[in-house]
Amino acid sequence: MKKLPGIFNDVIGPVMRGPSSSHTAASWRIARIAVQVLNEPLVKALIEFDKDGAWAPNYREQGTTMGIDGGLLELDITDERMKDAEGYAREKNVLIEYKVSSFPTNHANTVRLTLWGRSKKKVQIVAVSLGGGSFEIRSVNGFGVKMNGDLYEIIAFTQKETDISEQLKNNIPREVKFLFQQNEDFSMYEFKSSLPFSSEFIARLKENRLMQDFAVVNPVMPVISGRESEMPFTSIPSLVKYATETGADLGGLGLVYEKCISGMPEQDLKLKMKEIIQIIHKSIDTGLKGTHYEDRILQQQSHLIAKAEKEGKIKDSVVNRIVANVSAIMESKSAMEVVVAVPTAGSCGTVGGTLLAVSENLGSSKKELIKAYFAAGIVGAYFAQGPGFSAEEHGCQVECGASSGMAAAGIVQIMGGTVKQAIGAASMAIQNMIGLVCDPVADRVEVPCLGKNISAAVNAYSSAIMAISGFDPVIPLEQVIQTISRVSKTMPTCVKCTGRGGLAITDASVILKRKLKGIAK
Repeated sequence: MKKLPGIFNDVIGPVMRGPSSSHTAASWRIARIAVQVLNEPLVKALIEFDKDGAWAPNYREQGTTMGIDGGLLELDITDERMKDAEGYAREKNVLIEYKVSSFPTNHANTVRLTLWGRSKKKVQIVAVSLGGGSFEIRSVNGFGVKMNGDLYEIIAFTQKETDISEQLKNNIPREVKFLFQQNEDFSMYEFKSSLPFSSEFIARLKENRLMQDFAVVNPVMPVISGRESEMPFTSIPSLVKYATETGADLGGLGLVYEKCISGMPEQDLKLKMKEIIQIIHKSIDTGLKGTHYEDRILQQQSHLIAKAEKEGKIKDSVVNRIVANVSAIMESKSAMEVVVAVPTAGSCGTVGGTLLAVSENLGSSKKELIKAYFAAGIVGAYFAQGPGFSAEEHGCQVECGASSGMAAAGIVQIMGGTVKQAIGAASMAIQNMIGLVCDPVADRVEVPCLGKNISAAVNAYSSAIMAISGFDPVIPLEQVIQTISRVSKTMPTCVKCTGRGGLAITDASVILKRKLKGIAK
């Protein structure tokens, strides 16, 4: 069965701190896996970025160091100590060095981690960030692997001449997948399972005296893979057809989708979404109350909407609430408070800010809001099957563009629209964002990211209004998503979150970047 992106693993989440899900959340997850593979107290780490990669020019400013430091130190990403993970590393006498170097890569967001343990044990891991916090570890000590943090895994090594693969095959539980590789010096054994390994199985492996190295790696993703069931629809057209036949709404189909992906009961999925929504709403409250963080461009502005209403400069409206909510989430993010990446941290304001404003305006219930998030989630899942959410590969059209389409579908769900209308709204919203570049000023995910999130949110609202009113989207959603991938191939790398093009190289941006670094003009 083809592995499909999940709503909780790949679209709505992670719950995180930091400016960028690609940089901060994915790097935290990569580091958490890496230190488990090391399997002894960490003493020293060398973190390398390829000089031609997207991370080389901005890994500090966009939170990669914070994510990796926190992951290596085994801090939860929501832990307050994440805000000064570098200081915590010094406190723990762990040396973490960062370096821009040159090594073979095939992805813009590639990182190489070399870790040394207390016994001088050394492991080297190469991994990539795929956007929205998703990642893949592709190499362990030179062996090719595919680790996404959504399974329980064991990695073990022996000398090549002491290959024990045949005897291991005879003692593997049915639910465990076994993989075996060799190079000129070593044999590597991988065990993968959707269930935790039994203590008996682990003990049996450890008893083998030929094992030179052994590590149990636990999942870092919220939903475990390998428990999938058959999906009743396989594409957006078949989803619309299924909805017509069953009378289901898009929120209901989002629940069906995630139930088939995760193997979790519907009630558990609803509870999980309820918890996610609570975190999003808390980030809005935090932002509106006021946040402060030295190393950022924009301090609090979200409160200015209510101030302008009170002074009679503008009249209260749902659009005002959208602007204020989106701004509040983005301010919480830039102050390193806890937020939810939906579908990325760079676009985290759009869906949450819009759906809260519209649901409050219409007096929607909590159950209706949960359904709206599942409607948004399934649109995001189909987007993830296409280009995914990496701005380093496709520009901001896959961040704010995707979030706008998701929000539009969620708004139609709240308004009681049909699946066809919700899909049409998503199509129109994304159409309006095709070709959007990613050019963060001074390498901070603030300008023009705030404005793009607000534009994406208002675009979602107007697209939903059009869809509910009967406007024709003309281009089917699946073709719009395909277009994103096609357009991204024509976009220069300099406008794909590198800080080397667009607004990022204006005189004002250069001056501001120097100022933030404490460099005189």
